[in-house]
Amino acid sequence: MGGGLQCHSRGGLVYFTVPSFTATGVAVHAFTARTGGVSPAPYDTLNLGFHVGDDADNVTVNRRRVCRVLGAAPEQLVAGQQVHGDRVVTVDASCAGRGAFSADDALPGVDALVTAVPGLLLSSYYADCVPLFFLDPVQRVVALAHAGWKGTVLRIGARTVRHMVEQHGCRAADILAAIGPSISPCCYEVDAPVMDRVRECLPGQPELARPAGPGRWMLDLPGANRRILTEAGVRPENITVCGYCTSCRGDLFFSYRRQRGRTGRMASLIML
Repeated sequence: MGGGLQCHSRGGLVYFTVPSFTATGVAVHAFTARTGGVSPAPYDTLNLGFHVGDDADNVTVNRRRVCRVLGAAPEQLVAGQQVHGDRVVTVDASCAGRGAFSADDALPGVDALVTAVPGLLLSSYYADCVPLFFLDPVQRVVALAHAGWKGTVLRIGARTVRHMVEQHGCRAADILAAIGPSISPCCYEVDAPVMDRVRECLPGQPELARPAGPGRWMLDLPGANRRILTEAGVRPENITVCGYCTSCRGDLFFSYRRQRGRTGRMASLIML
């Protein structure tokens, strides 16, 4: 099952929401599944990524469908050119439409987006990496961060919390966070160089990995991000962990590893 997320279906389009976020009434948000779109295999059907080889017209139709479900116009969408880094930026109304209809004009070199402006639909794209959602219902600030293993060891979740605190007057203890569907330790095998970086980032956390043969480990990437968020001051009870594995659940999600790189992308989205 999917842990703390709630599943919805509208016209064949399946998506997930975080109950604690919904209860605030402050923001609309979603993490999409792979169904309800127009893209052909291997991007079938709700591919939302322009950069994966799918026809751009299909992606545009799919994005319009998702925006309609959320009550947003596609022109309100904002996307970053995700580079597995740790750059966090605040976006305002001048950024509306950046990356909405093409990957070429997305915000360059950005893996985390923050806004306090109502009507901006933040977006981020996934096929195994960890989606991080943030909502401060007190200051009315929302954020998304993209955390693959590189972003995780760069502590992008903690950097996003710090940005919200320093740039928007948030308190870490007020922030609600959610860890969306991603590859889980049942399927995420990594080598020694990756484990070395994880141990540098989170020393003394043996529960985050188990041996899988010589020089190989099964890594709990969602668990690592949860630990990073709590170390950044987010209350454990304010963190929702999804529980779905994108690699296991091919009926629901795209998976870069399972499909050996030829696949679509889900999206995380949030808007005040």
